[in-house]
Amino acid sequence: MADTDIKKGLAGVVADETAISKVNPETNSLLYRGYPVQELAATQPFEAVAYLLWHGELPTEEQLAGFRAEERKHRALSPVVKDAIDRLPLDTHPMDEVRTAVSVIGAIETAGTGNVLDAVGTPEENLQRSLQLFAVLPAIVSYGQRRRRGEALVESRDDLDYAANFLWLTFGEEADPVVVDAFNRSMILYAEHSFNASTFTARVITSTLSDLYSAVVGAIGALKGPLHGGANEAVMHIFDEIGSADNVVEWLDAALAEKRKIMGFGHRVYKRGDSRVPTMKAALDTLVAHYDRPEVAELYTKLEDEFVSRKGIYPNLDYPSGPAYNLIGYDTLTFTPLFIAARITGWTAHILEQQASNALIRPLSAYNGADERHIEGYVPDTAALDVQERPEEAAG
Repeated sequence: MADTDIKKGLAGVVADETAISKVNPETNSLLYRGYPVQELAATQPFEAVAYLLWHGELPTEEQLAGFRAEERKHRALSPVVKDAIDRLPLDTHPMDEVRTAVSVIGAIETAGTGNVLDAVGTPEENLQRSLQLFAVLPAIVSYGQRRRRGEALVESRDDLDYAANFLWLTFGEEADPVVVDAFNRSMILYAEHSFNASTFTARVITSTLSDLYSAVVGAIGALKGPLHGGANEAVMHIFDEIGSADNVVEWLDAALAEKRKIMGFGHRVYKRGDSRVPTMKAALDTLVAHYDRPEVAELYTKLEDEFVSRKGIYPNLDYPSGPAYNLIGYDTLTFTPLFIAARITGWTAHILEQQASNALIRPLSAYNGADERHIEGYVPDTAALDVQERPEEAAG
């Protein structure tokens, strides 16, 4: 297959159709079901965006109220899942912690199914499973951070919306509206991004007729990698290394000389800059002002200016989200689990879409190994050879 046109990383390959999201090249805007994400982040609660991704339209006031009421029924962390988390070492990476929790939930929810096909579920069942994961993930992520700090589980509050309750679960106190708004915007911006690595992983697993939970667990594994979801963690590590804006030039000189990959910059899809960055940067600015931390903005701006001027590569969403989550009070290791809590909406929307029009995803590969060779002294089984020569008879 020497003449095969190989697309490493499937770059530029159109694998399927989707009605969930796209990047509009004319406006460089990420669209969810046709809506620019920056408009959604500026005007909608995250619950409404979840509804949009699953149902195709923004909810009416009545639909949103019903959706919120249903979501609040499923926020509690079950004793079985909490026990599974507690059995993990405290130095378990939070991504492994969340992956394990989702796997336990899946095992419980699909228990009693007669065979693997029974676990796949109907569209209605999987929509409900999606909502339940959306509702409980804040408790999973928040408890993970709290237990590493030696703090007890906080119970959800039904009088708080999704974003405010998430912060309550993490910190045990009501967050200022400025913080809630910035956090809500970040969740919306991270909710969906077409056929990214973790979403495609979820669709591949779904295409085999595996269940929704297995697909989500696989997606979490893909998101753990620093070339995908782990990048916001890496951005904060970079900020910690640099220390202050005064050290940017010296640090960047050394990093580029060592050919280090500078996380938080560049994107496979966006060539003129990530369309989500201005919205997240504006949210970061509100947090900088709220917490009176101008040095964070100074470091952010200095590193961006220096890197863009030297490399011509622009920030992606992870660049402003890392310091934003840090200011709110999240541990760096919790950043990518926050990504999970947001992207569960996009993943499950794609799982539902894949199930509705399924074809097994099974690409080809170009073999570049050794030519056919044989074991010395091996005597072939003539009966087996006869079967190989008549594949239409052997198929049954």
